[in-house]
Amino acid sequence: MSFRRKIVAGNWKMNNSLSEALNLIDGILSNLDTRTTAEIIVCPAYTFIGPIINHLKDFNRIKLGAQNCSEHVSGAYTGEVSAQMLKSIECDYVIIGHSERRIYFNETNTQLKEKIKRALENGLAPIFCVGEKMEERKNRTHFNLVRDQIKNVLSSFKAKELEKLIIAYEPVWAIGTGVTATSAEAQEMHVFIRQIISELFDQEFARELPILYGGSCNPQNAKELFSCDDVDGGLIGGASLKANDFCSIIQSF
Repeated sequence: MSFRRKIVAGNWKMNNSLSEALNLIDGILSNLDTRTTAEIIVCPAYTFIGPIINHLKDFNRIKLGAQNCSEHVSGAYTGEVSAQMLKSIECDYVIIGHSERRIYFNETNTQLKEKIKRALENGLAPIFCVGEKMEERKNRTHFNLVRDQIKNVLSSFKAKELEKLIIAYEPVWAIGTGVTATSAEAQEMHVFIRQIISELFDQEFARELPILYGGSCNPQNAKELFSCDDVDGGLIGGASLKANDFCSIIQSF
């Protein structure tokens, strides 16, 4: 719907050197249509967030996000990065609950709830990911799974605490496979997610909540996906590593 924020976020995952990251940012800047009204977020590796923010100090159209944060405030957690640390370098967003974190690092709903708490305490906007694997879709349990992912994490919050929340629906079977959910499948799940949010909170909050699609979104399919009433943008993986492709997606609204 036109009143909701339109957002395109690039998840760079574990890619790029510092020089490659800065070159990619410059490529995005040079290819970006300045008339676009979409919010633009890039989520590089932790080590590049500070340098990219400095690189963009005279250009505020691109915001920075992290790909994860610790569920802990601080302490003896070697290798972890806290939400407070991210905020201290002027990071604005953080991805929480990406399927790769759930699968490879066994992150639980309890952990994700704590990560969202830490993010909100530090003024970071959480991009909370939900989505099903192929077997769950084939078994027709995907709606129940997504409902549980949302309710088990967000039910302990109040709507006013989640004003900065963004949800990203990522069908796991479409990530990095080249297979994309059809626009009808994406719209169906986004409507379902909005219904769950309205049950947890209220209809107004659900209507205003940005819900992004994240599953092999690319310049060829972005326009069709973004034309769906309840798809408010994308959480972009591989295509965000190519400046031309990322800008084409941004300009697909």
